[in-house]
Amino acid sequence: RSFVRFGTLRGITTALPVMAAISLSSAALKPSVASLRGRRTVRRARAVATRAVISPGSAPSPDALYESADRGAKQISATGASLADWSPSSWRAREALQQPTYEDADELENALAEIANRPPLVFAGEARSLQAQLANAAAGNAFVLFGGDCAESFKEFNANGVRDTYRVLLQMSIVLMYGAGVPVVKLGRMAGQFAKPRSEDFETIDGVSLPSYRGDNINSCEFTPEARRPDPSRLLKAYDQSCSTLNLLRAFSNGGYASMQRVSKWNLDFMEDRERGREYRELAARVDAAINFMKACGIDEDKPPMLSTDFFTAHEALHLGYEENLTRLDSTTEEFYGCSAHFLWCGERTRQPEGAHMEYFRGISNPIGIKISDKSDGESVVSLIKTLNPENVPGRITLISRMGAEKLREHLPRLIEAVTDAELNVLWVTDPMHGNTVKTENGFKTRPFERVRDEVMAFFEVHEAMGTHPGGVHLEMTGQDVTECTGGTAEVTEGDLEKRYLTHCDPRLNASQALELAFLMSNKLADMKKRAASAGVAR
Repeated sequence: RSFVRFGTLRGITTALPVMAAISLSSAALKPSVASLRGRRTVRRARAVATRAVISPGSAPSPDALYESADRGAKQISATGASLADWSPSSWRAREALQQPTYEDADELENALAEIANRPPLVFAGEARSLQAQLANAAAGNAFVLFGGDCAESFKEFNANGVRDTYRVLLQMSIVLMYGAGVPVVKLGRMAGQFAKPRSEDFETIDGVSLPSYRGDNINSCEFTPEARRPDPSRLLKAYDQSCSTLNLLRAFSNGGYASMQRVSKWNLDFMEDRERGREYRELAARVDAAINFMKACGIDEDKPPMLSTDFFTAHEALHLGYEENLTRLDSTTEEFYGCSAHFLWCGERTRQPEGAHMEYFRGISNPIGIKISDKSDGESVVSLIKTLNPENVPGRITLISRMGAEKLREHLPRLIEAVTDAELNVLWVTDPMHGNTVKTENGFKTRPFERVRDEVMAFFEVHEAMGTHPGGVHLEMTGQDVTECTGGTAEVTEGDLEKRYLTHCDPRLNASQALELAFLMSNKLADMKKRAASAGVAR
């Protein structure tokens, strides 16, 4: 496995203070796709081999990098970004959708200038390490787990909340690793997942129209004129909260909390007497027995892979002013990285080929995600991938499908076929949340667990039929004992929703539901692995 150590300053982009130590290292319907079996697959992806344009021993001062002659001649970055006629601000010449309207332009510019002077939240070397791991997953040698809040909140932010979501993600990764037999790449929708796209610019209640709530980094959810006014100072508060979240994640990942010897201690208190809690304890006991066996064999269990873990951050790069001012030039490669998170994605509302968001994404060297739906056509998806990854570098592009189970079985095969025929290297991930949101009679938005489960299973089955790799899952979930999504073995009913409905955006899986889904995915992946091995022996 590839490890990134906290506190490493190689690759820092400007002469910044050591404050940058905040950095993080680390069944419903059966598919009618039998005719798709035997289709050839995309060529096997290889891990990214990063290169240093300037050797560490002879690097000039950080400021000189902006004037380096090497940079002008470079058209494609080592990680696949297109650098021709690009700068962090070149998006400003394009139409930018889903941006808030601020009353005071000077106030906005002052806030953005302050962000530009602050340290990056993550470093370039960490993003390259993630890209290598995503390339490994695209080749079928790992599984990617995205998880976290729909939208982070200022009011609900606390250390216990961060810890509990992190802990459930650790539990899910152990279940997937042990059952499916592959490494799990862990990404949190944390430390930056604030902004949300809206269908309408204004919300009207009882004849009163106010700006839509766009996330705590822009305005507040209370329906008052003052609360709904886009406030630039909230961008600074979002940065500060992201710093604090990253510090906690760093400590959890490398400070012993994520040690495999603690696997039996990760269970949440409220899960102890529940079915999934008991199931997890049984698995943890088997892991502990395996560690004891290793120890008896003389294998040192105190190696880094057993004591720490890689954990990366991800969010939708929606607010382009914020993203621009956290973009930095990496001093070891002379390439730009979005340093607000290791992984950035773009939603369907903002991925117009000639739009501002795609212009920004084109030039950053981070691994990036593109949301696709049943409305996406293969030709445009292929064209967009080629624009964002002109040299077809593995690990650069992740396609995140959000359709609902029935539509996924109908439409995902043609998208896989288009990408496969174009011989493009992509990682396929499913988002089973957004295509399964319903509104109850009593006014709550919810997501039935069984529909979420069915979309994940459909995703696996379609890829197995196509001969491609189902690379990961993207979930809105929490470590809290909430009642926002119905169903699961926890048997949350519509009548239960009002008990602990805490989200101020979209409904999330609670810890029990998330862990239940992990066990189901693990069993499915293990069965697929057995069938693939049997087919190989038969051939």
